[in-house]
Amino acid sequence: MKILKLRRSEDRRIRAGHLWVFSNEVDTAHTPLTAFEPGEEAAVTDARGAFLGSACVNPHSLICARVYSREKRPLDADLLRERLTDALSLRERLFDSPYFRLAFGEGDFLPGLVVDRYGSHLACQVTTLAMERRRDLVRGILDELVHPASVLWDDTAGSRVLEGLETGGRVFEGPVPEELEVLENGCVYLVPGREGQKTGWFYDQRDNHRLTASLCRGRDVLDAFSYAGGFGVAAARAGASSVVYLDASAKALSFAERNHRANSGGGCETVCGDAFDALKELRDAGRTFDVVSIDPPAFIKRRRDYKEGLNAYRRLNYLGMQLVRDGGLLVTSSCSQLLSADDLRGCVSQASARLGALPRLLAAGRQGPDHPVHCAMPETAYLKCLIVQCARQARPHNRPGRDDTQQGQQQ
Repeated sequence: MKILKLRRSEDRRIRAGHLWVFSNEVDTAHTPLTAFEPGEEAAVTDARGAFLGSACVNPHSLICARVYSREKRPLDADLLRERLTDALSLRERLFDSPYFRLAFGEGDFLPGLVVDRYGSHLACQVTTLAMERRRDLVRGILDELVHPASVLWDDTAGSRVLEGLETGGRVFEGPVPEELEVLENGCVYLVPGREGQKTGWFYDQRDNHRLTASLCRGRDVLDAFSYAGGFGVAAARAGASSVVYLDASAKALSFAERNHRANSGGGCETVCGDAFDALKELRDAGRTFDVVSIDPPAFIKRRRDYKEGLNAYRRLNYLGMQLVRDGGLLVTSSCSQLLSADDLRGCVSQASARLGALPRLLAAGRQGPDHPVHCAMPETAYLKCLIVQCARQARPHNRPGRDDTQQGQQQ
């Protein structure tokens, strides 16, 4: 392997276990990035030449190298087979049925590879150039391990652009079904197979679905950003009195309604529209619920989005809390890695203060164990889910003539 030497004092993070090397950390005077072919393997060393790990290099990316091993070895079929076998073994210890995230990028020491399993079907995302170059190897190993009936490759992730990869559509290998079945927490969900969001389902919320559902018996529930009904269907199966599903996608709501009927035997209400507008309309109509779940997409994907995204989370939590009955629960989630758990709690506390509520944090959830966190990489710990009881006090005084929603937008 060629040598990729780091600048002086730039090795501490890698020594601590982190897997990413940034371009400004490289001693380009001695090991210029232009000397590497995109996707080429390299031996990463500190400024004195001590070996730190083997990495794949992409000279055109801000993350110019991704460490895949602490040994000097190639990222070949043997290593990929070891990693995927280990990832599958862990999931089979965790779950009784083959419905889970089989591979979670850096969390499984497979930078740039995500694989979700739906029984005999797989959905995969490749987001790094190095893994793109090894796609055929990955495909062959997955055939050996799980013998899938079909594989969907989702090449729509925006992060592919950062690696110089094309963002195409979806590639189907084998008879990828129009609908996929998901078994989770005793529920049976149908989700879009060929045209679903990302890889089709959000396995990361499994534990949070279960805990929330346990608090919904006999309660009226609002599942906002519902997609195919993850929170609401689990709540209905657990005995919720009623469930309202809110989503911008009419197709997603059709799946949520079908899943609701199949798992509860009863009916439900669906609301199609932009969540911010729809939540305001529900508020203005005087609607309230015992449990309100808000599970939006990531509002903060890059650091420069932080301020605007934080404001969106503040507005959303304020709107959601207005719909919670006295003593009810707000279940608020964020999949933005750049939004910390403290930030999300701050959004809840600000909404509580404005509404004169007493917030009590009952539980703080994270992504499920099939999305393992790399202990040296906070970037792999992205999902936050807070379950907060909201008890009302006397409403605080707002400035005369000032609308609450406008006030929330300005804050």
